[in-house]
Order: sequence, then structure tokens, then C-alpha cells
Amino acid sequence: MERITVLAIVLLTIANLRAQEKTEKNMERKEINPWTWQDERHYAQAIEVKNPERTLYISGQTAIDANGISSTADFKSQLLLSIANLEEVLVKAGYKNTDITRITLYTTSFDELGQNFGTIQEWIVSNNIRTAITVVEVSKLFETTVVELEATAAK
Repeated sequence: MERITVLAIVLLTIANLRAQEKTEKNMERKEINPWTWQDERHYAQAIEVKNPERTLYISGQTAIDANGISSTADFKSQLLLSIANLEEVLVKAGYKNTDITRITLYTTSFDELGQNFGTIQEWIVSNNIRTAITVVEVSKLFETTVVELEATAAK
């Protein structure tokens, strides 16, 4: 019986050490930019993530309030609420803005996005976010919304 107890303790110790080794690996984040023109737009062509401990896939966040009511406000107001909702999900999951590795921005109007692109750029720059980003124009989004942010975060 003592041998079984000792063997169990040894096996548990080995398993614990292996788990510790795995969590002690630091995540590496590397930007891939074959060119430099994207630098002034504050994004990366690609982000490579090695050894992440956690990855969060965030579904599209749009201008819907805490009661589930879709916004009918102007484009900029909807963009700001979409950003706030994205940040809320990040915080609730224990992530920070700087953990974002990818954003897909859906809009019903490239023209309106162009007029308000400074808003998203200001958020990216002020939060030191370096991410891969894709912008897609679509004919319609949910109910009355005109912009949606989908993201991936890793740490």
C-alpha cells in the first residue's frame, strides 16, 4: 500500500511539473509587415502568436445597448458604442485591448466609415493596439446597426 501511495505522489508531482513548464512558456507576438505603408494606418499585415495561454474569439459587437436595443444613432455614435461593447467583452473575459490580434470591421457604408475612420484609428493608437485588420462593406447588418467589430485576442 505504501508503494502505491508513493507512486501516486511521484506521478502527481511529475504531472504538476509538466503543467508548470507549459504555463511558464511566454506568449510571443510578432508583426509581419512586408511593407511600411500600413504603419501610418496603425495596423499590421499579420500577427503571429506563439505559445498563447488563452485565445478569445469575440463575435461581432455592434451598437446594441445593455438592454438589447439596437441603436438608430449616427455612424460615429454607433462606432463608439461598438468599440465600448468590444471592450466590455474583453474586460469581462480578463483581457486588455493590447491583447487584440485581429479585427474585422463590417460596415454598411465605406463612405461613412471613411468620414469616421479617425475615430477607430484614435482608439487603436490611444490603446497601443497593433493588430491585423480587415474592413468589409456589407449591404445590411443586424436591425438598424451600420457598423460591427469582430475580434480575436490572445495572451
